[in-house]
Amino acid sequence: MILVRSLVFQVYFYVSVSLFAIGMIFCRFMPYQKQFKVAHWWGRSMMVAGRWICGFSYSIQGRENIPDEACVIMCKHTSVFETYAQLAIFPPQTWVVKRELFWIPFFGWGLASMRPIAINRSAGRAAVTQVIEQGKKLLAMGVSITIFPEGTRVPPGETRKYGISGAALAREAGVRILPVAHNAGDLWPRRGVLKKPGLITVIIGPPIDASTQSPKETNRIVQDWVEDRMAEISPSYFDKSAAP
Repeated sequence: MILVRSLVFQVYFYVSVSLFAIGMIFCRFMPYQKQFKVAHWWGRSMMVAGRWICGFSYSIQGRENIPDEACVIMCKHTSVFETYAQLAIFPPQTWVVKRELFWIPFFGWGLASMRPIAINRSAGRAAVTQVIEQGKKLLAMGVSITIFPEGTRVPPGETRKYGISGAALAREAGVRILPVAHNAGDLWPRRGVLKKPGLITVIIGPPIDASTQSPKETNRIVQDWVEDRMAEISPSYFDKSAAP
């Protein structure tokens, strides 16, 4: 039954994301705040579909920590869930993404209309500069920037070095960082079809001031907070700590 539900949800996801992408293409000339409302309602529809089809339930903790002004959101990346759930949870925002995503028919075209910062991940310092320059303009427009600091989806229970661009952008733009942890990867692995029913817990942390220390130190603060919360909510962390 879990396999059947997972396949039904996967079909729904592909169909809905294609329709959403086409809709975003037609909305691309609207003011971004209005354009984002379309994305917001699609994100909410995906969360409802996950509840009814896959048996996901949700606990969103720390909504009161979301600032009124635009910020840099640094989120744990373990599944597809967080890529659409953040549209439903946070005010207008866009992402830092790898530019190859633009090459995907329909999806890539719709993604491009949401004004993401598309980088070449092998460009090193040039990519960081691009994030800072484009990110400052978007933040000044009231659009928050979501960054997955590990650069790719990471299996639950693991972590990688955090990239410097999010912390550097926050410092240069004079905005705060909003750290986000969640355990979606335990129910929806980054590879594989099965999506297990259960509780997805999302924890939004207090905003972190990036102006009082170096970007490297800011990264350490953010990563410590995120990984500490992951250890509290993710069974994968429990399993690894119990292993010999």
